[in-house]
Amino acid sequence: MSAPASPTTLAPEVVVDSGVTVIGLGPAYQIVDEHVLDSGLAESLIDIANDADPPLVVLDLCHTQFFGSSFIEVLFRLWTRLQGRSGGAFTLCGLTPHCLDVLKITHLDTLWRLFASREEAVHALSGNKV
Repeated sequence: MSAPASPTTLAPEVVVDSGVTVIGLGPAYQIVDEHVLDSGLAESLIDIANDADPPLVVLDLCHTQFFGSSFIEVLFRLWTRLQGRSGGAFTLCGLTPHCLDVLKITHLDTLWRLFASREEAVHALSGNKV
């Protein structure tokens, strides 16, 4: 059995769709733990959010099966940075059942808009543009 791809050699997928920056964590990010975040993912996500213009960001987690409190901290930092910019917005999509449960238990589902699909999230944020 081969070892999973190392996230240190991968970067998140970044596309702009209808003026919305979409960050996709691919299959290599099934588990987002401190090791993965410390290998550069946390910094990459913050940099992408800082560079987003307009400051509208969707984070697609359809491949992520598990994340811990360190990742929630990164998500909170992303949201805070985007909220601090004029017209800034942040949303999550593609959450697997376990990840959705984590956000519900922590009540973060009331703070962040959650969508089933990337398309729904992009449509919702692109409608916020002036």
